[in-house]
Amino acid sequence: MTEQLLRRFVRDYEKVQDAQVRERYGMLSGGVGIFLNLLLSAGKFFAGVLTGSISITADAFNNLSDAGSSVVTLVGFRLAGQKADDDHPFGHGRIEYLAGLLVSMLILLVGVELGKSSIEKILHPEPVVFSAVSAGILLCSIAVKLWMCFFNRNLSRRIGSAAMAATAMDSLSDVVATSAVLLGAVVGALTGVSIDGWVGVLVALFILRAGWEAAKDTIDPLLGQTPDRDLVREIEQTILAHPEVVGIHDLIIHDYGPGRSMMSFHAEVPMNADIMEAHDVIDHIERELKEKFGIETSAHMDPIATEDEGVNRTRLWVAQQVKELDERLTIHDFRMTAGPHHTNLIFDVVAPHNFPMEDEALAAAIQQRIQAHDPHCYAVIQVDHAYVE
Repeated sequence: MTEQLLRRFVRDYEKVQDAQVRERYGMLSGGVGIFLNLLLSAGKFFAGVLTGSISITADAFNNLSDAGSSVVTLVGFRLAGQKADDDHPFGHGRIEYLAGLLVSMLILLVGVELGKSSIEKILHPEPVVFSAVSAGILLCSIAVKLWMCFFNRNLSRRIGSAAMAATAMDSLSDVVATSAVLLGAVVGALTGVSIDGWVGVLVALFILRAGWEAAKDTIDPLLGQTPDRDLVREIEQTILAHPEVVGIHDLIIHDYGPGRSMMSFHAEVPMNADIMEAHDVIDHIERELKEKFGIETSAHMDPIATEDEGVNRTRLWVAQQVKELDERLTIHDFRMTAGPHHTNLIFDVVAPHNFPMEDEALAAAIQQRIQAHDPHCYAVIQVDHAYVE
């Protein structure tokens, strides 16, 4: 059914890198969510009034909040699809993350309110009337929410949306929560033991957990999370597939919203290469990365010595000394300047962002290892930090 809905409501649905197509996906997800959640809320509210069950009534308000969340998602995708302007040259893509964060806050609020009403029900229990009508409504709700989970998960995988993935997880949590409500009603009808309030607490906990996970999924990209490792490897392989580039470093990927990323890197090229030819290669790589990954790219050329055997031999030796300190350390931009009394070894060291040593201590440790081997060598070290894994 997902394919049929996409064909009918999302024009050019296969062009998932297009911002306008992405917006249409969001509109479809939000519209379907509003329609189905309003139906479920009305049905559960009717069942809750019929049975006097606080947990069923609370679950109805949960679906009503889900409909509100779908409105926020729909508006968020609409605003995120706006073109860049003078005040926002990188576009408005992060509004999608903000919409997801607002949705998660609404989910958490519902969980807190449900928890309070459920505790009140435990302290002051009331008899619950079970009926086949309410059971049927809850079973239909479970089936609908399960379909919505698969629907949103499918959409999220197609366009790589954390917001839709969170919506899918929220639907799955609703399946578990509604199943628990149904179980409480059945147990109460068969045994006469009222566990309605306790089941309401369980439902509240599920809602709070879903809200927290949704919040985390949207907060992480807003704060700046590590890029996907497989994406980084593909980017590196694409760049190094060009024989004119002998190495890369300082790769940074900036996330300005789903489908709106920018990256920069330094490309190492032989110092004796024709500068115009090398520049043309770099321009081609930038266009290739844009077409292949949909990422705006800015590359910087770093000339390095590749034909000086002495420099090459010393660079490999220094790299080995650095590796012996920690396997995760790498070097780049290696240069040598010889003087009458000593030789300067000038290079950058790249350390992981969570490296235990301070930059000054790391540079001093490398300097000590180099001078222990050759007192005439003096290291001029710039410590950088990796922004990708």
